[in-house]
Amino acid sequence: MGIELLPNIILEKYAVREWKHACAILNSDFPHEWQDLLELLSQFKLCKSWIMEAGGRKSKVSDWIDSFLYERGWQEKQFNTALHVDNAEMASPTHKIDCYKNRIALEIEWNNKDPFFDRDLNNFRLLFDLRAISVGIIITRCDELQAIFNQLGRGASYGASTTHMSKLIPRIEGGSGAGCPLLVFGIKPDLFDEGC
Repeated sequence: MGIELLPNIILEKYAVREWKHACAILNSDFPHEWQDLLELLSQFKLCKSWIMEAGGRKSKVSDWIDSFLYERGWQEKQFNTALHVDNAEMASPTHKIDCYKNRIALEIEWNNKDPFFDRDLNNFRLLFDLRAISVGIIITRCDELQAIFNQLGRGASYGASTTHMSKLIPRIEGGSGAGCPLLVFGIKPDLFDEGC
């Protein structure tokens, strides 16, 4: 079983890709986190006011997703890892994960520079290899949203070198996530709401 485990409403509103049976793992081994994810994706809408707001800090998209999951027990998480060589220890802390709960890591990449995908995928790979996470999830945007940004006069703020699906998929297909099961959601234009 794969992405067919997702409700049709989610499959209609998001571009979805998975690797290494991420959906089956979430559905069978992490049912509470799976349910949180399904509720998040079902309730999310992309508000026009969020796009119109100037950047410079955490986006309203990230804020909404973080708040939704934090209310359900997820948290921002940094793992304190270290390398040991003989008697020497070298601290090697990981990058903070946006939302973490019970071995599930979720990153939101709404409008960052695309190398942030490399950082996220490397972090997922490392944490999976260390048996700290079981699945990595990334929520980003579909390329098709650019037409909406352009119509709203905000196209320059969402350029080709920022995070979106066509920048992410080649990295994963090239092996950047290594052995970590991955689940990726691209926000489609269907989620755009002019009324909020």
